[in-house]
Amino acid sequence: MKLAEILDAAAAGRFPAPDGTTTVVPQPSHRDAGVLAFTAHTVIFTDEDPAWVRSTLAAVECDSLAAAMNPRFLAALLDRSGRAHDTTDLLTVADALPGEPALELREIEDPDHPRVRRARVRRDGVRVWAAPEGGGVLVLGRGVAGRWETAIEVDEAARHRGLGRELARAARHLVPDGEPLWSQQAAGNARSIRAFQAAGYRPVGSEALMLARP
Repeated sequence: MKLAEILDAAAAGRFPAPDGTTTVVPQPSHRDAGVLAFTAHTVIFTDEDPAWVRSTLAAVECDSLAAAMNPRFLAALLDRSGRAHDTTDLLTVADALPGEPALELREIEDPDHPRVRRARVRRDGVRVWAAPEGGGVLVLGRGVAGRWETAIEVDEAARHRGLGRELARAARHLVPDGEPLWSQQAAGNARSIRAFQAAGYRPVGSEALMLARP
C-alpha cells in the first residue's frame, strides 16, 4: 500500500487496524520521509531497509506502541538517512468547503516573503494570502504524498480576535477540486490547535516529518 492511499483512507475516517503493529511503506518522494502514528498503529514512510527499521524498533526500550515515536528511534532514523527533523506535530484534516471564503484575502506573490520561502521547503505549488488589513497569512500547497496542506500565521498584535480560526476556515474554501485539506500543529502550540479545531479540522494522528537536507 502507498502512503497516499493510507492518508486518503484516514481523511475519510478509515484508519489502520489498532492492532499494535507497524506498517513500513516507501517514501512518496525524495523530499519526504517520516513517521505517522495512528491509534495503536504506526506507519513509517522511508526508503531505508524495512528489516533495519523493524530491528531498530525492537531494540527501543519502551512500550512497543510508542517505539516509533520514541526519540531513540527517531534519532536512529535521522542518523541513518541524514535527514532533518523539526518537531512532532498533531496531524489534522478537514473537508473542502464550497464557495468563496467569508474572509477577504489578498494573495501575496512576492517569492522573497519569509512565509513563502519557508513553505517552499516543505510544499510544492505554494500560494500565500494575507488577511485584510494585515495581521496574518494563510499558506496553501502540496505537501507529503501530494496532499493539500495549509498553515497559518497570526501576528501577536492581532491575536485573541478569532483571526486564526477565520484563516483556517478560509483555507477550506481555497483547496482545489474539493480534496481533503491537511494541517500540522505542534503539540505545544495550544493556540493553533484550538484555532484549527474550531475551524472544523479533525485530529487524525501524530507526524514526525523528516526532510532531505539541502
